[in-house]
Amino acid sequence: MKSQAGLLQSTVASADLSSCSFHTSPVLVVENFWSREERQYFRDAMATASWKSMQELSIVREDFPAAGNWAKAEIAQAQGQRFLSRLQLPCIHEYIESFPKLIGRHMGFSYYSYAAGDCLPTHDDTDQGHPIGERPAPLRRIAVVTYFHEEWRPDWGGELILYAPRTTHSASLTDLVPTHCIEPRPGSLVMFTVPRFHRVCRVDPMAGQHRRLSIAGWFMTEHAERQQV
Repeated sequence: MKSQAGLLQSTVASADLSSCSFHTSPVLVVENFWSREERQYFRDAMATASWKSMQELSIVREDFPAAGNWAKAEIAQAQGQRFLSRLQLPCIHEYIESFPKLIGRHMGFSYYSYAAGDCLPTHDDTDQGHPIGERPAPLRRIAVVTYFHEEWRPDWGGELILYAPRTTHSASLTDLVPTHCIEPRPGSLVMFTVPRFHRVCRVDPMAGQHRRLSIAGWFMTEHAERQQV
């Protein structure tokens, strides 16, 4: 289904998630996935987390120059368990288990904080991270981003833009067409299959001191032999 602007609509209700499949709906947006109390719980945890800004993340800064100075923090065990307990969704399990020759299932999530001037340039998440010993790095299969700030207004920017290759061109960065423009609504959950080109729009100065607070990361698979992404 498309909006009047020509962008695809992928919003589903929480109650309908049990019947969703990433094989037929590779992008899922669930509004009000987190309650006000749950958002406050994670914001309180973010307030005591140990943050590192882009200036301290040299590899990330090299990969994403001119992206501002957004910050990243590890999620403590208790909050991580609570987060993952809410993501025990049939659509995730079905998609991960559909890949052949699985020898492991992995996940990795972090807190993120974007202030005015911060953004994330276009990429497709196929930079797979670090190998496990002598084995290849796990493959990112499902990307997740979900929002915990209390308020967000349209003028503040920070939208997540998803892209597809133009049908008559190769999938280079210059030959992409936007398919989804997803505002960072408080409490919403966004999931999409990898690889998929996407970016985070720059947070506008009109946001003032408000920060775009999220948890983001991936569900991943490990294989005995290197698989095609």
